[in-house]
Amino acid sequence: MKCIIVDDEPLALDVLESYIKKNPDIELAARCNNALEASEFLKTNKVEVMFIDVQMPEITGLEFVKNLTNSPLIVFCTAYPDFAIEGFELNAIDYLLKPLSYDRFCKTIERIKEYLVLKTNKEVEQSDIEYECIYIKSNQKQIKISYDQIQYIEAFADYIKLFTDNKRYITLQTMKNMENKLPKEKFIRVHRSFIVGVKYISSFNSTEIEIGDAKIPVGKSYKDDFLALMKKKNIL
Repeated sequence: MKCIIVDDEPLALDVLESYIKKNPDIELAARCNNALEASEFLKTNKVEVMFIDVQMPEITGLEFVKNLTNSPLIVFCTAYPDFAIEGFELNAIDYLLKPLSYDRFCKTIERIKEYLVLKTNKEVEQSDIEYECIYIKSNQKQIKISYDQIQYIEAFADYIKLFTDNKRYITLQTMKNMENKLPKEKFIRVHRSFIVGVKYISSFNSTEIEIGDAKIPVGKSYKDDFLALMKKKNIL
């Protein structure tokens, strides 16, 4: 995999470059000091991944990614955890907090590799409302999953992760398409990146839902619909 790193801090670029050189699965194509340099490079070069700082002068990393077309996979790198939600709303594949550790960097590389393998295999999901289930295409098979098994669904770049009580499935699908296929009395979208099975909600407030060990954020634009549903079900 080829990557580009973008940061206005030379030390941060040095750290990332050293990690990339140590990891055999990724190759550095360019290091850029700002978004403008990155933009010029991407006009004539193709990379699979871009590691980019969030806060930079003139154009922030978030602003730059928002306006990219045909962007590579995005990994935000920053010292500010407050930007994590906005980063994932831009379909970033990961969000690294500074100071970066090599172990955490390697986990990101594994996550990227997993995504690229799935993209190559072109796993596809279909739904079947008549039988109260969906089918996950995997290894040339259609795996049947009943609606009642689905705890929650998480966006994963161009894919989704579907969680049941004991398994995780990943398939090529948009959140919007999945939302439209699921029965609205059993599922609700609570965030740009999350759909939850209502029966599995163990606790919640206006900003967060717990399903088992998972903590799921409630987006501002989804909060009213979520709380209305809870009220309708006599939970509030």
